Amino acid sequence: MRLYRVLDEQLQPTYALEAEDKTFRRIEGDILDDYTITDVVVEPRKILPPIEPPTIFAVAGNYRSHIEEVHAKTPEAPNFFAKSITSVIGTDEPIRLPAVAPDNVDYEVELAVVIGQTCRDVPADRAYDVILGYTVANDVSARDWQKRLGQWVRPKSFDTFCPLGPCIVTDIDPSNLRLRAILNGQVMQDASTSEMLFSIPQLIEFISADLTLLAGTVILTGTPAGVGEARSPKVYLKSGDVIVCSIEQIGELKNPVK
Repeated sequence: MRLYRVLDEQLQPTYALEAEDKTFRRIEGDILDDYTITDVVVEPRKILPPIEPPTIFAVAGNYRSHIEEVHAKTPEAPNFFAKSITSVIGTDEPIRLPAVAPDNVDYEVELAVVIGQTCRDVPADRAYDVILGYTVANDVSARDWQKRLGQWVRPKSFDTFCPLGPCIVTDIDPSNLRLRAILNGQVMQDASTSEMLFSIPQLIEFISADLTLLAGTVILTGTPAGVGEARSPKVYLKSGDVIVCSIEQIGELKNPVK
């Protein structure tokens, strides 16, 4: 299923299923609990972020190609951090360069996992049981603050620094999906989720150990090589840019930069 969160004709947020004929059918209820897909057609006025997560976790160094380009050590276990939930925006919404850190803002295409039920201590062999679905993420990062502060939460949590969308797809195999970041028409990142060092089940087992994942939690699973910080010369987002993050079988997440 392809689940969208949209503004309907009355400009009210609602979930809708994209049908085979590309129309949207209203969903009644809570997609994280009990819901019904109706025959009522919705005419979306705007595509919203597909989830309002209670928590966002992101994994660093989960693609060997990215580890090598930034000259980092291969981690022995998943290295994860949090992003502020106020950083979430949807497709077509602008990434805003923060006034305090406008010059070294970078892009990172990532597969995002949406947790479908509150859980804790999930073994890897049951990880898929707690997943609602998958969406596209852009882990936007202020690289200068990242270096200066020596930690990643603040540099990756500015407002608009977590674009998500355009939808949640529930019925795909996430283990071998092509993901790309395209900046102003130029392909910057192009890889496959099969290149992850730690699989999605391994990530969920590790992160959920003695740590409750609330329903709706989003986990960003890492980015491959091609980020702007690792290029020569370096490439940072600037006002007027358009960054498109895409993952096959899910769709495109497109954001202008202001």
